Amino acid sequence: MATVSVYNIEGKEVGTIDLNDSVFGVEVNDHLVHKAVVGQLANNRQGTQKAKTRAEVSGGGRKPWRQKGTGHARQGSTRAPQWTGGGIVFAPVPRDYSVKMNKKEKRAALKSALSSRVEEKKFIVIDEINFDEIKTKKFQTVLDNLKINKALVVLEDDNKNAELSARNIPDVKTARTNTINVYDILKYNTVIATKAVVAAIEEVYA
Repeated sequence: MATVSVYNIEGKEVGTIDLNDSVFGVEVNDHLVHKAVVGQLANNRQGTQKAKTRAEVSGGGRKPWRQKGTGHARQGSTRAPQWTGGGIVFAPVPRDYSVKMNKKEKRAALKSALSSRVEEKKFIVIDEINFDEIKTKKFQTVLDNLKINKALVVLEDDNKNAELSARNIPDVKTARTNTINVYDILKYNTVIATKAVVAAIEEVYA
């Protein structure tokens, strides 16, 4: 088992914790991690783009001039692509960009991402983060004490004050145990989690 230090909100080491190897010590599968990131970014795309082809734009029902004798190039419709107001060639249409991953692949990718952060010593465990009020300055002080600037902070589901306190800090994102994902874990330099969150993650994914 990997053993990491546990810190308090003052940035002082207050103990250690053993991480479950079945979650935080697996062999990193780069292929699944890449697939998970590509899938998440693709699933976020709306795919609602639309433009009209020459068959869909209005007008252009009659030939603008006769075929021969005018000195102009022959034209069959004023809604051909070369005309102003004409249709678009190969116009984009609504489509579904989603990429499917089965449940085992998603779990394996998440474990790989967490394990890579532990291996890189970028997984910080805090005993608890409890605020009696919503205060951005207090949360920033915690980050300063830990000497961290760009971080993903995973909190308990009922820790609303801490979640709202971190909302306006640049390069800091909060997540819950049921919303963590591979993309966010890799995007931020450090992952911060409380002891309660670590226990919840191990309970779900072990």
